[in-house]
Amino acid sequence: MRQTFFGSLYLSLAASIWGGMYVISKYVLDYVPPFTLVWLRYAVAFFVLWLILRVQRISIPKEKQDWKRIIWIGIIGYVLSISLQFVGTKWSDAHTASLITSATPAFIVLFARWMLHEIITWRKLFALLLATAGVVVVVGLGGGEATSFVGNVLLVGAALTWAFLSVLVKIASIRLSVLVITTYAIFVALIGTTPMMMWELWGAMPLTFSLPVVLGVLYLGVVSTAGAFFLWNKGMEMMDAGIGSLFFFFQPLVGSVFGWLFLHEQLNIPFWLGGAFIIAGVVIAVLEKKQS
Repeated sequence: MRQTFFGSLYLSLAASIWGGMYVISKYVLDYVPPFTLVWLRYAVAFFVLWLILRVQRISIPKEKQDWKRIIWIGIIGYVLSISLQFVGTKWSDAHTASLITSATPAFIVLFARWMLHEIITWRKLFALLLATAGVVVVVGLGGGEATSFVGNVLLVGAALTWAFLSVLVKIASIRLSVLVITTYAIFVALIGTTPMMMWELWGAMPLTFSLPVVLGVLYLGVVSTAGAFFLWNKGMEMMDAGIGSLFFFFQPLVGSVFGWLFLHEQLNIPFWLGGAFIIAGVVIAVLEKKQS
């Protein structure tokens, strides 16, 4: 009961932080190119998490097997998945990206069945379908903007790789603390994104760092990366991957609320209806966990 509560809390906070992250990113990206911003996020996040490890006197992993898993998590999740999402959204559109990446929980359920041998119950499947329907209602089915087939394929790749990451973290957490996994996987991502950052800056416009931009970068690094990545990984460690995956749906829900609060976007009836579907799906899945 206690583990389910805190696992749900951590996953909800992580998804909510990512949902609100786009308001900050939208402003900062006017002054900092995308891959450079990703690199800065990882640099700030790694520094913060590394300091915490030093204060707690937690040593680095020594086993080759542990480093293999950390490297895979960093490359697949924090380099490949994030890059595919950035480029896919650029070549497609934000509306389609929201719909396609909402398939991530379904992929997590499938990977959890394959790699963790978690049972897919009818209740869990119904909760997944109900929450997915909620995202479709919130985002809508009509696009309005032109979409690219290649961009959509890249977005599917982003959803697949993030799902794979979530299951890999659960496996790695059997031997390592989530703080260690998150810290050094972000370090791997920092190295992996360096060539893209340097290539981008080679032909990009000069960077403009004002106080609001610096504060935005710090927020994205400390809260949206160090904090949210740790919370997501910790929550996935504490819950079944198939059930924990449903909390990913809070991301578009909270993103819509932040868009309403700060960008003056309208919240219509489909938003409230879809939001109710998402919350109902999560509650059904968590109740199954408590009963079992």
